[in-house]
Amino acid sequence: MKLKKKLPVRGEHIFYCCGARVRVSGDGVEVLDEPTVEFCPLHEMLYKTGTIDKDAVIRSVILKIEKTGFGCPHRMFTSSNVVPFGASEMIRVCMRAGLFDCAVTVCEGAGTVISTNPDLVQEIGAFLTGIVKTSPVPEIIGHIEDRGGILLDRERALIDQVEGIRRAIELGHKKIAVTVSGFDADKIPVIRSMKESEDISVTVFSVCNTCIRDTDVDNLKKADLVWASASKIVRERIGSIALLQIGVAIPVFALTERGKEVVLTYLREFGDKIVIFRTKKLPYVVEERVPKTRQRNLDQEIKSEAML
Repeated sequence: MKLKKKLPVRGEHIFYCCGARVRVSGDGVEVLDEPTVEFCPLHEMLYKTGTIDKDAVIRSVILKIEKTGFGCPHRMFTSSNVVPFGASEMIRVCMRAGLFDCAVTVCEGAGTVISTNPDLVQEIGAFLTGIVKTSPVPEIIGHIEDRGGILLDRERALIDQVEGIRRAIELGHKKIAVTVSGFDADKIPVIRSMKESEDISVTVFSVCNTCIRDTDVDNLKKADLVWASASKIVRERIGSIALLQIGVAIPVFALTERGKEVVLTYLREFGDKIVIFRTKKLPYVVEERVPKTRQRNLDQEIKSEAML
């Protein structure tokens, strides 16, 4: 489904929204496949959407462009917290606390970005979902570089988190946070196999996991923190081996002591009231609060990604 509408978007950007791949450009918005998600409490909070279909995805993407300037020269960069337990929110707090000296994340219009500025991490990630492919937007690149960010490839806006880590190490960073989207889950073992000296650590934040398949589970198990997104597979098969869970509707699972340290460091700065209790079994699920999903032929869509 495609909505032809002149938009202030520069270049072309492909990303996931509600489990559907979406292509946006100055010519409009195209939803490339059926959304996996039927209902999501976070999406409802941000975009006032009930039942999610292709029309709802288009409306939310248009609203995202209008409100945040996604992919536009006037792209909004806010350092305010948007998601209570978001990856960029956690990374920012932990960078300030000294757990990380840099973060390797992704921004539309820029690709892989190496940041030493905690606020820049949040500015990039506040409203972002999994970016599959992007084009350079000079104004976005300019803001990132003015804030001290380093692009992996400013000419092509290349997305490559493995190379981003290598570049960060070359720059002398030793405590690195990296975000890896679910569609790139096979990169997590590669990151883990990268030779690290004793004084270099890489903490993996596995995000945007709505479309995770059974074959991805072993890769996710090698992350430090895994966002369940709307995935039942993640809730059941990753949640069951977690050391700690934060959140209920869209839980985040800490799989390692390092991941647990990240969560506890973040909670020290968390402003809202929280409840903490022990359990013999995870995940902790409240069925009426979890996202509702529909079945899709994900294997066929993975094949089609090579043609994008």
